[in-house]
Amino acid sequence: MSNLKIAVQKSGRLFEDSVKLLKDCGISYNDGRDQLKVEADNFPMEIFLLRNSDIPQYLEDGVVDVAIIGENLLLEKQKKIDVVEKLGFSKCRVSLAVPKDVESDDIEWFQNKKIATSYPITVQKFLDKNNIKADIHVISGSVEIAPNIGLADGICDIVSSGSTLFKNGLKETVTILKSEAVLAKNQNLSEEKQQILDKFLFRIRSVSTAKKSKYILMNVPNEKISEVAEILPVLKSPTVIPLAEDGWSSIHSVIEEKRFWEVIDELKQAGAQDILIIPIDKMVI
Repeated sequence: MSNLKIAVQKSGRLFEDSVKLLKDCGISYNDGRDQLKVEADNFPMEIFLLRNSDIPQYLEDGVVDVAIIGENLLLEKQKKIDVVEKLGFSKCRVSLAVPKDVESDDIEWFQNKKIATSYPITVQKFLDKNNIKADIHVISGSVEIAPNIGLADGICDIVSSGSTLFKNGLKETVTILKSEAVLAKNQNLSEEKQQILDKFLFRIRSVSTAKKSKYILMNVPNEKISEVAEILPVLKSPTVIPLAEDGWSSIHSVIEEKRFWEVIDELKQAGAQDILIIPIDKMVI
């Protein structure tokens, strides 16, 4: 069987989260220092550790089959690549920023200004959409320094917390787009490799579902079981186990992280006691 070739950023913002996802999916490999290609020990996969900006081209050309990459980079590079899954980590914004002493936060401020960026295509499309004419100065790194050295009036760059902008005397004004890590694939994937990708996607989705859920256990008076069961947002129905003490049962279920406190309050009011919450490692539906 052929191996599925996956590209991962070799360093920087995406690397650690990408490696953690592979490990959470049960894929292990020998991550020796300075290796650019390694084979998984227990899954038909080869991991390519590549420079981030090179990945879209390698993916389009079929050098690799799939890649974990920032959505913002795919939009900028405009390659013929399919996004198959949003991964929910490495979230950021591509935003315009100006010196702190600029009073305006409006896009109109950039009219006839100079903008330094590593995302010229993304910026130009946004400016055209908003009828703004500006001079785009392309910089491959350290974009934040451009206004301080007189190279540009403002910048466009990726923003996570905004601390880097703050340290360089800048403030975020206009968000062009929001981005996160995605799993993308070559458009001409063979049927054999698509089958491997489907297995990998199954693992990714199991991990993702688990992260959004918690396992919940509670003790409930028997006469309150129906009421409590109505509250629980379960997959099918809760598990009910009689306790040693007469008239009481233990109820086991799954609860969504985002509804946690809302549901807990309802359960307590319905008579649930001794509520225990446990993280879920994997969740196969």
